[in-house]
Amino acid sequence: MASRQELSDFLESVERRAFKQAVYAIRDDDSALDVVQDAMFKLAEKYADKPAAELPMLFQRILQNVIHDHFRRQKVRNTWTTLFSALRPGSDDDDSDPLESLEVEGDTRAGESAAEIVERDQIRAAIEAEVQKLPTRQREAFVMRYWYEMDVAETAAAMGCSEGSVKTHCSRATHTLAGALKAKGITL
Repeated sequence: MASRQELSDFLESVERRAFKQAVYAIRDDDSALDVVQDAMFKLAEKYADKPAAELPMLFQRILQNVIHDHFRRQKVRNTWTTLFSALRPGSDDDDSDPLESLEVEGDTRAGESAAEIVERDQIRAAIEAEVQKLPTRQREAFVMRYWYEMDVAETAAAMGCSEGSVKTHCSRATHTLAGALKAKGITL
């Protein structure tokens, strides 16, 4: 069993190398730092009772898994962000709700036809309606994860359930929404 000092020394010794490894994989310093911190926390929480000799291999596996999780989250988030950003041309405001009306200031819509504006408004309304039809827990998980960009742990704490339940609710919500939107002729 690694002592607290041995664990601390180990984490300090791999910190820079792990950060560089994450930066090369993710190509974003802030996200890489988050990934390394998550990996360190997981090692300290779940494997602090392991012998010091096992820590390097455990940490590498955890770091790789956290990097893979990051890419999975990005893939899902990008799918929904792309869909919603298509509904908001010219909007760079990160604090805005993607499903708010598509009223844009200035002449941003000047080049669009009335048919395009009506079609986008109809798509937005259809998405809002389908999100409202989701079961409560699925809707909560979906909104927290993909609109408020909370991570799985934060969402689980807010919903009072396990992280696995959050993942299940989000998966079911995205599949339900995709199917419902596809049935209405809306493709992502």
